[in-house]
Amino acid sequence: MTSPAHPRSLDVVVFGATGFVGRLVAGHLAAAAPAGLRVGLAGRSTDRLAAVRDGLGPVAAHWPLLVADTGNRASMEQLAAATRVVASTVGPYERHGEPVVAACAASGTHYADLTGEVLFVRRSIARFHDLALSTGARIVHSCGFDSVPSDLGVLLAHEQAQADGEGALEDTTLVVTDLRGGVSGGTVESMRLQLEAARRDAATRRILADPYSLSPDRVAEPDLGHQRDAVGVRRDVIRGEWLAPFVMAPYNTRVVRRTNALMGWVYGRRFRYREAMAFQGAVTGPVAAFAVTGGLAATMLGMRFGPTRALLDRVLPEPGEGPDEKTRTRGRFRVEVRATTATGASYTVVVAASGDPGYAATAVMLGESAVALALGDDLPDRAGVLTPATGLGDALVDRLRTAGFELSVVGVPGGGDRLG
Repeated sequence: MTSPAHPRSLDVVVFGATGFVGRLVAGHLAAAAPAGLRVGLAGRSTDRLAAVRDGLGPVAAHWPLLVADTGNRASMEQLAAATRVVASTVGPYERHGEPVVAACAASGTHYADLTGEVLFVRRSIARFHDLALSTGARIVHSCGFDSVPSDLGVLLAHEQAQADGEGALEDTTLVVTDLRGGVSGGTVESMRLQLEAARRDAATRRILADPYSLSPDRVAEPDLGHQRDAVGVRRDVIRGEWLAPFVMAPYNTRVVRRTNALMGWVYGRRFRYREAMAFQGAVTGPVAAFAVTGGLAATMLGMRFGPTRALLDRVLPEPGEGPDEKTRTRGRFRVEVRATTATGASYTVVVAASGDPGYAATAVMLGESAVALALGDDLPDRAGVLTPATGLGDALVDRLRTAGFELSVVGVPGGGDRLG
């Protein structure tokens, strides 16, 4: 890897700071960034950036404002050259993400975003991985609720299993046990764009259906038969819970599998991964599980056709819209990564936080990812187009714990004794 020869005037720039999530990320950095971290705000309007900065308090009073537009290549190059890290909230990334990644990869600038878009990340890998490798840039996609809990949760299970001498991971399932939050207009628009692309093109549909579509070496991936990313509705008799599909599973699972491949398949050649939502109660459990499954299917189907899509547009949030402060504050999430190993050991990793998962908690995840990249302490020795686990790893785990997140691991070896 090579490092940029020219000095950077800033450590972190929040690009898209006037947007809904961008403002939240800027707010987190104003409240929690280490003293002396040089932060800037970037977007298309100086006046709007100044208004955001004015609302962040005295700590941000002198943060530089950078005018940048993804439609202006020169402004992207100037943005990337000015800072060590760009934290981009400018989505949908399928429309606006590539110019930022291109500029960062070319200038050796680290990059983090919130994408949950398979097609965008696949294109980013194809076009910019080798370039970023040559410049030393870490291009770390999906540093929010997509896909930090999934990626770091599996990483922690692997690390603990290795420390205990319990072998490689095999059947592993992330289960969402508690989730309360709103839906963003940006997320809805991202889903719509991918569904539109799949509707128009058979090759795109095959990419989206491939469980290893983000792998750096598709041919080398293990043949484990058909892998279902999301669990269908079923009852877990042992835990007394009902399981239903998790809407983020088709993306998160591919990120986790890319992590495994980038690290030389250290999770194991028999590693199988899927995600689900859990509901409790003999009566309410199955009702909720089937309701979530039906609602998800209806929404996806509705987005595919003009008349129903028009109806959904009336009730779903527009890009740039999101839940109010009360909803964000009351939100929370808790996920469990339940893993078994080749020796018969089992591990449960809990990742949990207060705050709306897609907004308040995501702002912390992206903000701390950017800080970790800027400080560079204890980061994995990698460059290129990476995942949270391969680009940030335990450095992000430590920062999130300090920020109030729970990331805990409990294991039971093959003999049945509890591992703390």
